[in-house]
Amino acid sequence: MSSHGAPMPMLSRKCASLKGEANVPGDKSISHRSLILGALSIGETRITGLLEGQDVLDTGRAMQAFGAEVQDLGQGNWRVQGVGVGGFAEPDHVIDCGNSGTGVRLIMGAMATCPITATFSGDASLNSRPMARVTDPLALFGAQAVGREGGRLPMTIVGARTPVPAHYTVPVPSAQVKSAVLLAGLNAPGETVVVEKEATRDHTERMLAGFGAQISTEVTNEGRIITLQGQPELKPQDIVVPRDPSSAAFPVCAALITEGSDVLVPNIGLNPTRAGLFTTLKEMGADLNYENLREEGGEPVADLRARFSPDLKGISVPPDRAASMIDEYPVLSVVAAFASGTTEMRGVRELRVKESDRIDAMAKGLRAAGITVEEGEDWWTVEGRGFGEVRGGATVESRLDHRIAMSFLILGMASEKPMTVDDGGPIATSFPIFESLMGGLGALIERV
Repeated sequence: MSSHGAPMPMLSRKCASLKGEANVPGDKSISHRSLILGALSIGETRITGLLEGQDVLDTGRAMQAFGAEVQDLGQGNWRVQGVGVGGFAEPDHVIDCGNSGTGVRLIMGAMATCPITATFSGDASLNSRPMARVTDPLALFGAQAVGREGGRLPMTIVGARTPVPAHYTVPVPSAQVKSAVLLAGLNAPGETVVVEKEATRDHTERMLAGFGAQISTEVTNEGRIITLQGQPELKPQDIVVPRDPSSAAFPVCAALITEGSDVLVPNIGLNPTRAGLFTTLKEMGADLNYENLREEGGEPVADLRARFSPDLKGISVPPDRAASMIDEYPVLSVVAAFASGTTEMRGVRELRVKESDRIDAMAKGLRAAGITVEEGEDWWTVEGRGFGEVRGGATVESRLDHRIAMSFLILGMASEKPMTVDDGGPIATSFPIFESLMGGLGALIERV
């Protein structure tokens, strides 16, 4: 069942070609952080190009519950009147974060060093996901957490009344955990230090610096050491959100496997901690080109052109690239099905604890479509059949996971027989215009 209503089965079938401009929504990671840091600033933050998917809207409502003013000005323009670091008020109702692991974990971090109590919940998918990976480091600041067995939502966080700074080494690569610790460190005196052995997306560090926090990153043999000076006065900002590379992955990958396609994605964010998929696709032989490279708001941006690529080859994706493309492995596995040879993906244990077990979900769906897949705890391989040789013709479970649903709809655009997902409703959490955008390019997607 969809996270916000009855199941919405969807079907995609083979189309002639995809042509045109794909104006994908704003970056989800930056949208979440814009609302949260705007709420932690003193004054008015203006945001242009905010992703208006359900996940981000839930974060906006949460910031209102903590006392910030959040106003929709129309056409992706928003304003946030912040309450300052440590200024969160105690909410008078449960904070519903819907389907968003990013939203709930970052918000937990932001409130963990405020002298307030808040209870968090979400949909069935989010309530099944582990939260101890965040609540354990937040305990170092003095926060307390009480939740369901296994550290799952619903969960109540009792913020630290006299927070202390923390020094924390992130055990597995996770931008969410790193960001939660840094946001908690904002209202702790002294220096909070986070050590990550493998680099993850660095939007939080970039944006904290943009809002006026004293934050530095040192690259050492132990990894990246991030040091934050606590209790700053954050200054409101005017933020232009670049387009989301994770959303861009879908029209880009569809163009690569659909005969005759030529698709341009303008204003795409190319932060090096997020662009691993595009590097990987180029190594597979994809016809991808960056045009009009530039920088906006401290983030690298370009227009990305993707053309049909019939001679894709399977490769072994370096494990150390996983953090920069963790959300893109499902759709990469679809492209791998249309390549020649084996594509090997390792170091991806994180996929087991996303909105769903994405390795299991994609493996089962690909097998149903006639693709050979092998899997282990933190790896999987896809035996590509080459262009024109993917059977399709299956109905698969989306498991309340937007990226699983979109990935199999992309597969249906180039497979011999249509692909059906049992519930496309969760797509609205991150890519509410997916159907209309892909349809405008020439895709054949319908609600069943």
